[in-house]
Amino acid sequence: MKKSHIIILVGIAALIVGLIVFSAGDFSTYDTIDAAKKKPGKYVHIIAKVDKSQAIEYDAVNNPNYLAFYAIDSLGGSTKVIFHNSKPTDFEKSERLVMKGKMQGDHFECNDILLKCPSKYKDDKKQLEKTINDQTSVPTN
Repeated sequence: MKKSHIIILVGIAALIVGLIVFSAGDFSTYDTIDAAKKKPGKYVHIIAKVDKSQAIEYDAVNNPNYLAFYAIDSLGGSTKVIFHNSKPTDFEKSERLVMKGKMQGDHFECNDILLKCPSKYKDDKKQLEKTINDQTSVPTN
């Protein structure tokens, strides 16, 4: 092999190692609230839903960049969430939230919220059954 080929291969290997090292923080997985509590200060993604039994703190007039609420994950873990931005549209209607941020003491400091809203294409099951029955029934004379 020529020296130039060896240098190019070493360069490519170094580039691959560099990409892996610098992008390691971007390959995050979803954590539970309890797992996030065990990693204070570490950036995590959490899938949860809004705890509607607790109050949602948001005052668009006095402080439009402060939203506080409680979230529950699928395993029953719960935490207070603080989001320093305006409340997302249809926040109360969302089925699930994907929250990105860090645990800070007793609350989750959220940087970004993605809403998973109910699909507008879901049909009411009873209405769907009625429609199918109406279309398949044969009229009698």
